[in-house]
Amino acid sequence: LKYRENAVFRVILPDGQPAAMRIHRLGYHTDAALRSELQWMGFLQSAGIATPSPVATPAGELYVLVSANASMQPRQADCLSWLEGRAVGARGVPLDYTPEQAKRIFSAIGRTIAHMHNVTSAWTPPAGFVRHAWDFDGFFGANPNWGRFETSPFLDGPRRELVFQAREKAVQALSEHERSARNFGIIHADLVRENVLVHDGAIRIIDFDDCGYGWHMYDLAVALYQNRDEAIYPLIEAALLKGYRQERELTARDIAALPLFSALRAFAFLGWVQSRVEGEITREVGLRMSAIAADVVIAYLHGE
Repeated sequence: LKYRENAVFRVILPDGQPAAMRIHRLGYHTDAALRSELQWMGFLQSAGIATPSPVATPAGELYVLVSANASMQPRQADCLSWLEGRAVGARGVPLDYTPEQAKRIFSAIGRTIAHMHNVTSAWTPPAGFVRHAWDFDGFFGANPNWGRFETSPFLDGPRRELVFQAREKAVQALSEHERSARNFGIIHADLVRENVLVHDGAIRIIDFDDCGYGWHMYDLAVALYQNRDEAIYPLIEAALLKGYRQERELTARDIAALPLFSALRAFAFLGWVQSRVEGEITREVGLRMSAIAADVVIAYLHGE
């Protein structure tokens, strides 16, 4: 089905039900972090949010370690229940919704994200729960979650200079941004079009591989990021924020920080691309994705 951070396969379980089996990228998450991801997913499902449920082994384990041969390092593998639904869209492909359809869908996505934040804010993670953080260090520290963009070969001279100026602006803004239980907690962190499904008008969320601690606004910024070039983007943004505010408070300062969090997503993408080119993606795709991300951070620099 997909090969990026993980290799994902559609499999049939002994009871005849389909499931998604993931073979995880070596070293991407510790065993404790993977277990924590699955625990949060299980909690969300029990709280009424449509997410895949972990499928335990007959021994009750949420994941196992497997290897193809004796010389191969073991990889984490797990199975998740299959969710039917149509992805909201695909990367690089224009949306095919009418304005009214887009308004309805993105409003529902906003409500779902808010519900996720609400129930998680009231949840006490179990002992041993550990996930990475989409905080200052997660974006600008010595080892950012998705890699360093500063040495990216995809940024030319003039554009590189503007990106570094935008970085300085974002570093200052993020260091001053409020961080409290009101606006910071466990987030999905990768609510792109492909990870949000629509089924019978209801929203379903998949792919929690990048979940961790972060600002709630980052989830909203990520949900909007791929839609920036849509002709109806203002409608999409307004619908998402309105839907969210129907379930959870957003202050004026939260909304004013949306360009910052969009830029943070772009910085993360710049790091992701340059660390994965010639592996999961081709050089041509890397150039295109880097150009898009650079344009986003430059727009942030100029206050656009």
